[in-house]
Amino acid sequence: MTGAVDRLWAVVEPYVAAEDVELDDLEIVGKTPGVVVRVTLDAADPLGVDRLADMSRRLSRLLDQEDPISSAYTLEVSSPGLERKLRRPRHYEKSVGRAVKVKTKAPVDGDNSHRGVLVQADENGFVVDVNGSERTIAYGDVVTARTIFVWEKASKPGKR
Repeated sequence: MTGAVDRLWAVVEPYVAAEDVELDDLEIVGKTPGVVVRVTLDAADPLGVDRLADMSRRLSRLLDQEDPISSAYTLEVSSPGLERKLRRPRHYEKSVGRAVKVKTKAPVDGDNSHRGVLVQADENGFVVDVNGSERTIAYGDVVTARTIFVWEKASKPGKR
């Protein structure tokens, strides 16, 4: 499916860029007849439901016209949300300073699971601060990675 993803990316990215929207991710999930094309869009201003619905309709028409996938599929268009999958170097770069959870193939500093703050990212890998210890991880060593939303406990009204 890599070739299909590349074809889709080449069709979708310039289209959404013209709308001041970033193509954050694109993936094809499942097998025929249940193929799902997931398009994740991001923008400087939050993408509301109405804007996402409009972009979904426009992308559907564009993909029908360009026909980059030979089989039937379901199109899903969304924004990354509070907890984002980190799959590309750009995802990591945009998430510096956020809490992350990363699983690696081989242990890094004796662990395969790393939960902390993403402090740096470049084209080769990234650094996660796990309880004051910085762990350098190469992208090729990652099994899964995502940002995590940390709920802050609010003080009770009237309490000081």
